Amino acid sequence: MPLLNKVRTAVSGGPGGDTATRSLPRLRSALTLFFALDGFLFAGWVVRIPAVKQQTGASAGDLGLALLGVSAGAVITMTLTGRLCRRYGSHAVTVATAVLLSLSVALPALTRSPLALGLVLLVFGAAYGGINVAMNSAAVDLVTALRRSVMPSFHAAFSLGGMLGAGLGGLLAGSLSPTAHLAGLGVVGLALTALAGPVLLRHPSPVRHEALPASSAAASRAAGSRRTVLVFGVIALCTAYGEGALADWGALHLAQDLDAHPGVAAAGYSVFALTMTAGRLSGTALLERLGQTRTLVAGGATAAAGMLLGALAPSVWATLLGFAITGLGLANIFPVAVARAGAVAGPSGVATASTLGYGGMLLGPPSIGFLADWFSLPVALTTVAVLAAGAAAMGYWARNAGVAGQS
Repeated sequence: MPLLNKVRTAVSGGPGGDTATRSLPRLRSALTLFFALDGFLFAGWVVRIPAVKQQTGASAGDLGLALLGVSAGAVITMTLTGRLCRRYGSHAVTVATAVLLSLSVALPALTRSPLALGLVLLVFGAAYGGINVAMNSAAVDLVTALRRSVMPSFHAAFSLGGMLGAGLGGLLAGSLSPTAHLAGLGVVGLALTALAGPVLLRHPSPVRHEALPASSAAASRAAGSRRTVLVFGVIALCTAYGEGALADWGALHLAQDLDAHPGVAAAGYSVFALTMTAGRLSGTALLERLGQTRTLVAGGATAAAGMLLGALAPSVWATLLGFAITGLGLANIFPVAVARAGAVAGPSGVATASTLGYGGMLLGPPSIGFLADWFSLPVALTTVAVLAAGAAAMGYWARNAGVAGQS
């Protein structure tokens, strides 16, 4: 195993051995809560965007520029959080960024201009990017210590938190102002951080990240690690591209190209999100049965086939089936790619893969829009299938990189 991710394990029966072993389930529960909290807070903000737009008097163009604050803050912070995790530990950084995310989620509702909205979203995006890198780094370390492929369960918690946040936000949108709603989300976030944070702060990471010795062989291994991390980062980008594309364009495809009822069209992304969540909940069993490489290849191939059906099928129900298959296929690609990058290069690997993956989420919607203008929306959506197939090919090519048990 690379020195960058060397495991420090206590000898059974030795000092601290039993304590370290007993702490792992508590760490897993606390980390799962942070993943769910992240999805819950972000989704809660997203459903109030229309109300905040009206409150600030922003045009569509102004809102688009303001929302870039989330992306800019996240990308900038993601590139720095890996270093912070190495210096202060991923557990401490996770707790700190959770506090910042909980506080900053309330800020957009307090703004009265597009400029002010963009500035507070820069802070919110920084917190969002930071917690994603920090908690994924902590999760990678825990997966290494547990010696079980439980990474998909954390991302399933994120998906479930997002579904809960969006559903609750939809129910409260008619009765609560954005200010009260987002402030309430902040209070919930701080309360859950106070509940789970001490667990992370009391128990250090079970993995020690060491510097490689200064030698030409070590430099060569480091260069190889960087190339491997980039490959897994691009794999994460490919799957996040599909998530972003279906979130923004799936309903429009159903309504515009297939004349689906508005309610049915709105269900398109819900079907995709539901099967993705189900796929992640069963991801650990799938990884233990197939291994990481087969899971990547099978997932990419399944998503490619599903998206071809979803983009080109002539009927609404066949398209919904295609979206469902795509969700199942993409479900475990991102968590596996991030875990493999973290196993190769520690927190910096997680930061690189997460940044590229988030870039894919941002790249997907505008790319689909441009291609739809040039060709058609169904043709544009086939790029999701192309990138999913590319992720499968890259996963197979990188089958010998990283950690054992990947075949």
